[in-house]
Amino acid sequence: MPARPPIGARAPTIARIALTLCIAALAAAGARALGTPLPWMLGPLFAVALLRVSNVALCPPPGGRHAGQWAIGTSLGLYFTPAVLLLLRDNLLLVGLIAGGALVMGMLCALMTWRLAPVDRPTAFFASLPGGASEMAVVAERFGGAIDRIAAAHALRVMIVVAVVPLALSAAGAHGSDLYQPLASHVDFARLPWLVGASLCGVALLSAARLGNAWVLGPLLGVGAVTGAGLSLSALPAWAVNGGQLLIGCALGCRFSPAFFHAAPRFLAAATASALLAIGLGTLIALGTVVLSDAPLATLVLAAAPGGVAEMCITAKVLQLGVPLVTLCHALRVIVLTLGAPALYRIFLRLTP
Repeated sequence: MPARPPIGARAPTIARIALTLCIAALAAAGARALGTPLPWMLGPLFAVALLRVSNVALCPPPGGRHAGQWAIGTSLGLYFTPAVLLLLRDNLLLVGLIAGGALVMGMLCALMTWRLAPVDRPTAFFASLPGGASEMAVVAERFGGAIDRIAAAHALRVMIVVAVVPLALSAAGAHGSDLYQPLASHVDFARLPWLVGASLCGVALLSAARLGNAWVLGPLLGVGAVTGAGLSLSALPAWAVNGGQLLIGCALGCRFSPAFFHAAPRFLAAATASALLAIGLGTLIALGTVVLSDAPLATLVLAAAPGGVAEMCITAKVLQLGVPLVTLCHALRVIVLTLGAPALYRIFLRLTP
């Protein structure tokens, strides 16, 4: 029996984009009224994903996710003041242990996926590493992994982590314990163009180097370098930061479709179990490293959580939980996993005859 076309599929693309943004804005307003943590990201994410799974033809704006990541990376770069850089230097061992723990986390999750799901070894392995989805897909293609299933597993993992970790931290009362403050806390329209220019220079640099997550790590690098030199620029307007979260929520929600949970349900069930295991292992890593830092346990839990860089860093910003430390841990985690994935995969092959 042929699949039903999505509701509204014949509407012009621009109309579907406008509908998606309207739904996302209403969902964000509703989540904010309910007091939900991260309302500008979680509200659109769940509303858009639910409608997409219900066969409604929603469509994210082209480049929306990159624009959202740029806004998040730019706002995070303002936290890297000279004093913060000194504190981060003193916590390099902590950051290294958390990033290295991601390798162990990825291996254990891959072994679970391999045991539970009827898939080949490269698909099970690269679908389970808590790195960037695009980076893992690129590396997996060299080893013959199923790119569609790997992308689906990463989308599901990020959604689960974004849903579980912020809600759990908020329920535990982890909010407002951040001692770090951005160097520029007010919008200065005379210096705002310099902020935008510094962020785009960072994007251009990482894009030219073909490094992943260029649209979030690039602005972070560009603005962070200027802020670290002690130069005060301008804060981003609140509407830009909130809009960035909304665009990321739309992009994540639109990854789901009516066929998402019908295709390889056993593999997706294994991916769900793997994501939950990764959250538990991340919490154990945080508990094991809490003696190495004065940072609150909630900050370390967020730093070790297996979510996306932009999503976890904006969670730290909204909940005021050690933004620079969380940002550095997640950026280093993606780099370590991307560079170490081939060597780790060879170990995985020996463990899975």
